[in-house]
Amino acid sequence: MPVTETYFEKGLKQLEIMNRSGTMLEQKALSEDVYRYSVGFLFGEIWNRPHLSYRDRQLITLAANIALSRPTGTPNHYRSAKALGISHEEIMELILHVGMYAGWPCIAHACNQYTEVLEAEKAKKPARRASARKTATRRKR
Repeated sequence: MPVTETYFEKGLKQLEIMNRSGTMLEQKALSEDVYRYSVGFLFGEIWNRPHLSYRDRQLITLAANIALSRPTGTPNHYRSAKALGISHEEIMELILHVGMYAGWPCIAHACNQYTEVLEAEKAKKPARRASARKTATRRKR
């Protein structure tokens, strides 16, 4: 069953809400169908079902990824969690809680991935500030 345009558009909008626009492009490069199913079905249909909030769904997704020590995808979900208002403290509590059930190596793996995300965010901030200063200087002229 092909992904409808409605679900695909809902999926693109959902990715925007989660600060994930422009992700999964490697899928798109390999197969338009894989990309459309990921965007349309997963983010357009599943993420927009009733009964759970986006925040709840993000916590569940992170918990599953942490428990399974997923090598890819999880860093994007840490970014999405932040975009959906989940705090650093809540993310750390989630890592700790899941790790008690899934095993200590899951905690180590999750902490490594989350640290990489935080370091990447920190590296972007000075670049953004420098860009903003240049823009402000140009406006003064």
